[in-house]
Amino acid sequence: MTAIRYELIKTCKQTGARLGRVTTPHSTFETPVFMPVGTLATVKTMSPDELKEMGAGIILSNTYHLWLRPGEDIVQEAGGLHSFMNWDGSILTDSGGFQVFSLSDLRDITEEGVHFRNHLNGEKLFLSPEKAMQIQNALGSDIMMAFDECPPYPATPEYMKNSVERTSRWAERCLEAHSRKETQGLFGIVQGGEYEEFRKQSAKDLVSLDFPGYAVGGLSVGEPKEVMNRVLEFTTPWLPENKPRYLMGVGSPDSLIDGSIRGIDMFDCVLPTRIARNGTVMTSVGRLVVRNAKYARDFTPLDPNCDCKVCKNYSRAYIRHLIRCNETFGIRLTTYHNLYFLLKLMENVRQAIREDRLGDFREEFFEQYGFNRPDAKNF
Repeated sequence: MTAIRYELIKTCKQTGARLGRVTTPHSTFETPVFMPVGTLATVKTMSPDELKEMGAGIILSNTYHLWLRPGEDIVQEAGGLHSFMNWDGSILTDSGGFQVFSLSDLRDITEEGVHFRNHLNGEKLFLSPEKAMQIQNALGSDIMMAFDECPPYPATPEYMKNSVERTSRWAERCLEAHSRKETQGLFGIVQGGEYEEFRKQSAKDLVSLDFPGYAVGGLSVGEPKEVMNRVLEFTTPWLPENKPRYLMGVGSPDSLIDGSIRGIDMFDCVLPTRIARNGTVMTSVGRLVVRNAKYARDFTPLDPNCDCKVCKNYSRAYIRHLIRCNETFGIRLTTYHNLYFLLKLMENVRQAIREDRLGDFREEFFEQYGFNRPDAKNF
């Protein structure tokens, strides 16, 4: 028995997008799905009850950060992440690879793993495929990620070839080191940058290892949206139809829709919570910076077309006041709204797939949101 099961429910006749269902040891949720990010075993300012209330079926936590604080041994002693943070839904943990490569300026990549310095205190650390598996096994997440090399963008073909080959070798080591296969599913991560030949090779290498799911990594790292969409178009056809596909680090509304159209099932990003802390929210007609002065006497909801509890009960003027006064409640309100907005968006995407009209839905949403305008302000 595998810890992770995927069921393909329907394929959209208009776009080819997939409606599916993922079952983990803790929950079942439909895809395409957006996963709120709870880096340090908490989605910033949100309680587990609020996440359930808005419809989140799975959240993400960060292996690297939890390894440093409080330590995987403490989480394991508490009974694992689910018990530690009082969350009974599904949890996905990343491998820590992205943080090693993005937070540390001084790092040494070897065949064994990566030597680097703790971004908090400068302490020397070493992370390998085996160590990443040991940490995630201790954390007890439902879905674990293989430890991969996260190449920079752009990268030369020579660099990318070596990077992809190393990631494939590390993936084999991850499978060998994974000690809880019946209760935790391990996803492989397809790399290769913008190069079709390397994406194809990476996908073929990983599929041959028969992971229960596959992620597409190395995107949303500074490349234009057109490049990301093109890479997805020539990568997802090499991934199995009976396994979930996860696009890492993507959370803007347009990319969630475009990624779904290109066969992606799972997404995550810190975007909705990060911009919420700066007083920026997503609405049905585009981005709104509620802390701006023009909303001081605006007593309408953040989004008149939204039915979340924030929009039902609080005005732009009130939320602006809270944020300008550095009141935590203001950030809680903007965070709740943004997460609800994306979860509701994905619910609408799934319904459009059911009705074979995701292409029409995309056009309608892009027009209303303003993505089609020359002066459109994206995230």
